[in-house]
Amino acid sequence: MKEIREIIKAYDAAKNAGKKSALAAVVHLNGSSYRRPGARMLVTDEGELTGAISGGCLEGDALRKAMLVLSQQQSKLVTYDTSDEDDATIGIQLGCAGVIRVLFEPIDEKNAAHPIQLLRQAIATRQKAVLVTLFSLEDKKNEQPGTCLLVEEDRKVTGHIPFAALENEIMRDVGEAMTAATSSFRHYQAGTLSVTAFIEFLQPPVSLVIIGAGNDALPLMQMADITGWDVRIVDGRSTHAKPDRFVSACQVIVSKPEKVLEQIPIDGQTVFVLMTHNYNYDLGMLKALIFRSVAYIGLLGPKKKLDRMLEDMLADGLAVGEEQLKNIYGPVGLEIGAETAEEIAISIIAEIKAVLSRKSGGSLREKEAAIHSANNAVITRHKLS
Repeated sequence: MKEIREIIKAYDAAKNAGKKSALAAVVHLNGSSYRRPGARMLVTDEGELTGAISGGCLEGDALRKAMLVLSQQQSKLVTYDTSDEDDATIGIQLGCAGVIRVLFEPIDEKNAAHPIQLLRQAIATRQKAVLVTLFSLEDKKNEQPGTCLLVEEDRKVTGHIPFAALENEIMRDVGEAMTAATSSFRHYQAGTLSVTAFIEFLQPPVSLVIIGAGNDALPLMQMADITGWDVRIVDGRSTHAKPDRFVSACQVIVSKPEKVLEQIPIDGQTVFVLMTHNYNYDLGMLKALIFRSVAYIGLLGPKKKLDRMLEDMLADGLAVGEEQLKNIYGPVGLEIGAETAEEIAISIIAEIKAVLSRKSGGSLREKEAAIHSANNAVITRHKLS
């Protein structure tokens, strides 16, 4: 989401300066690549780049393609085959061994639902959303419909499918993507009409609530902010919980633990880290959170601290079962040998990411299979009568 925010900001600045812009997006991938489908880059007519579609290897050629798209004012699908060892430009020198398809779209300000506007709508609220991008794989010289539809969790629809014959089928697949919380690729055939869709599931950014405004909360807040997460700082001490100590985008709340959750919306991407160094405050927060649907509750301190809290809760009549314990991470963080506040922050951020992504957090070199499953690139085909 951070990349999308930066692209929108760059687009607004370019528009205000009278510049034209094009959006490049990875819409499909076979094999390996530094970036996955959904990676985006904004290019202005003065050659300014925001975002990335690769690790830097494709950007030079992508800039030239974007300039052509801006000149012709017509979308274009480009295939980069980094698995071709005979290609001295983008083959053997990259080592990615993937076929990357990038869609370039000129931004037409006359279109109220142009790609940037759909992205803007997608991040306007903390909702799940599905974005539909249509393109022609079989003949890249065909018209490329591009990013055309956004469906939000509350069923609000922005944009439209330009092919009436496909609308019902695509909307059905959009519904499946929303339910499964996963992106997919679909190919639709209706008579002479043939089009492929990247049905992209968009998750709200992680909302990290740091319970504690001590000095060791600062690097955790800073790293979360760099990652693009939403951050809130909570503490009962007004002397510590001062907005001027934290980034401007960070909400700072001074509150008693039993009142905190009245001020914070919780969804599937909301996580908590308890680090006030005040046993009673952390215990009060754990009591407030333990029976809520929270994907991750991290507790700074030794395991005996958590054991003591569970004993105190049991004495108060709160029997914590396995269902609640599975979402409590105490001591917090991955085991990386962290000592300093900055190193501990890295271990916490990494553990949260692993938990939300349902990954083990182990070394990639120990993984025998590919980093990303090849099944994620499979294009499901629909032939409509």
